Amino acid sequence: MARAGRHAAGGAGGWSVGLDVGGTKTLGVLVAPDGTAGPGLRLPTTRGADAVAATAAAAVHRLLADAGLATTDLVGVGLGLPGIVDTTAGRVEHAVNLGIDAGVPLADLVSGAVGGVPVALENDLNAAALGAAHLLPEPEPDLAFLALGTGLAAGLVLDGRLRRGASGAAGEIGHLVHVIDGLPCPCGQRGCLEQYASGGALTAAWPGPGDRPGPVALFQAAAAGDAGAVAVRDRFADAVAAAVRVLVLTTDVAHVVVGGGVSELGTPLLDVVRAALDRAARDSAFLAAMHMAERVTLAPPGVPVGAVGAALAGRKET
Repeated sequence: MARAGRHAAGGAGGWSVGLDVGGTKTLGVLVAPDGTAGPGLRLPTTRGADAVAATAAAAVHRLLADAGLATTDLVGVGLGLPGIVDTTAGRVEHAVNLGIDAGVPLADLVSGAVGGVPVALENDLNAAALGAAHLLPEPEPDLAFLALGTGLAAGLVLDGRLRRGASGAAGEIGHLVHVIDGLPCPCGQRGCLEQYASGGALTAAWPGPGDRPGPVALFQAAAAGDAGAVAVRDRFADAVAAAVRVLVLTTDVAHVVVGGGVSELGTPLLDVVRAALDRAARDSAFLAAMHMAERVTLAPPGVPVGAVGAALAGRKET
């Protein structure tokens, strides 16, 4: 079981369920009143608002049944999901990977399917940032959760508080220009950081051989001395390091927690990103004084941080 950080509200008053809803899978976790996260659950995601709500409800009921609990034991359910999330109204729109375009009152749909338990929605990266902060031993955690997935973006917890931004777009650093007149981006710009530092970018630069994902194949080939693989890996590491610098220099967060699919590479990924940060710091006394490499860490393996954070949103610990 994952233990809560000291800042977690141990007197939250009941259990909560958190769900990390992605385009292909839904991860769920039951969080105890003391903030301890229990075993996780994984279900395939089906597209469309009604299907997403049905999958969420099924996950809640299964987690409760496995723990011998009832919906009356819950203080809330939280869903972290992509798209534009209105946390006040409990609506989501433009969640393309979920087959949701127009605004949908998803919180009400899920609540109705779980016996009226209050349901909160949160952007998936914000939920992941909350989950990562919850697992730190600090009373007022200060971090950016940098997700290296199909795209690139960050969630921010500053001085123990989630920072969504004026329009909910805080942390969308993937669309900062990294290379002038570089690769085209679906956002309409060219050279966006997302085109160089995301899992999608890495797979495009080094497609897997079929039996292994591209990132895994790349790092294995680089470790074996393949010069082409080393060059691609190091360009990727430099781009991720640029993302870290943006986050540290704009928010001065104490920690940059790297998550998303690429983070499953583990220590080899962390090593090359830290090395890229150290190389830049050798040429700049200012960057050296920021100790950026020391601030970077990986999301804890095997812990669904997004689902944990969604559970906190469900119990209003945001």
